[in-house]
Amino acid sequence: MPQRLNFRSLDLNLLRVFDEVMAERSLTKAANKLALTQPAVSNAMRRLREVLGDDLVVRSGQGVEPTPRALALWPPIRDALTQLQESLAPGRFDPATAESTFVLAMADATGATLVPGLVEILEHEAPGIAVRVVPLTTRDPRRLLEEEAADMAVGYFPAVLADLTARAQSGGMVSFESRRLYDSEYMCVMRQGHPLADTPLTLDAYCEARHMLVSFSGRPFGFIDEALASLGRRRRVVLTVNQFFTAGRVVSGSDMLTVLPRHFVPVTGISGALVQRSLPFDVPPVHVDALWRRNSTQEAAKGWLLSALARAARRAFPHDEPGHPVHAPGSATP
Repeated sequence: MPQRLNFRSLDLNLLRVFDEVMAERSLTKAANKLALTQPAVSNAMRRLREVLGDDLVVRSGQGVEPTPRALALWPPIRDALTQLQESLAPGRFDPATAESTFVLAMADATGATLVPGLVEILEHEAPGIAVRVVPLTTRDPRRLLEEEAADMAVGYFPAVLADLTARAQSGGMVSFESRRLYDSEYMCVMRQGHPLADTPLTLDAYCEARHMLVSFSGRPFGFIDEALASLGRRRRVVLTVNQFFTAGRVVSGSDMLTVLPRHFVPVTGISGALVQRSLPFDVPPVHVDALWRRNSTQEAAKGWLLSALARAARRAFPHDEPGHPVHAPGSATP
């Protein structure tokens, strides 16, 4: 019969170390987060193993993997630590007096849509807050958020959200949250007077044309190409760029086709020189989500930032209904 745990002898600091090791899957990263040495973290995990009678984590490559007992213990321990933190030091964030800097990762089309409304909110509600927008160069920004290179990423993350949802449904601990900000769709864009501008855009005509690809990561194959491949077709990409603004400008003066978010064309400043046409094949709608890493000491600040972004989206799309929060969560190359 297992020995009953004596809570009087349990050091709560061991649980803080356990929580960070589980979140980082690395003793070294956990030590950096906790401002401890790696030997100190190793010693804390050893003491907790002795108390609980389980290995808790085992080495795997450059990090560690949790045991089934650790996976079962982590959610209630994290919830308890969060409640304790909030009880002892309730998170408060007053945007009117705060002097914070938020880093947002997003593509230029997303920035053109959200930043004008966000600036208006900052000027009226949070004059001491600064925002830095950095390029979003990946379809999976989780590492960017884990390394604290950004506070929040905003973009199209279908694979990430699907993975996070699957983990949550299987009982795994999910350290990210997301919220839908707005929906859009991708359109084929060409210049006024293009040979295809006044004729039906067929699949054959689309595939035979010359194309420009917008790829944030530089990868010369996007989800448009994936959709075409599923039909046994392909397009000829002759130019790859990493910004939607660049794509719009180049297309307006050439015979190339490109794919842009529908909501983005009106804010390019050159919409009168462009023609939008529906793609001649099915592609998924574009769901633009905010994604962030849970952090109990910053939840109030991130909550305000999320609210500001949601309001900026409503100002950009006054007739649309932005998505609702995704609590069991959760950029694209077209």
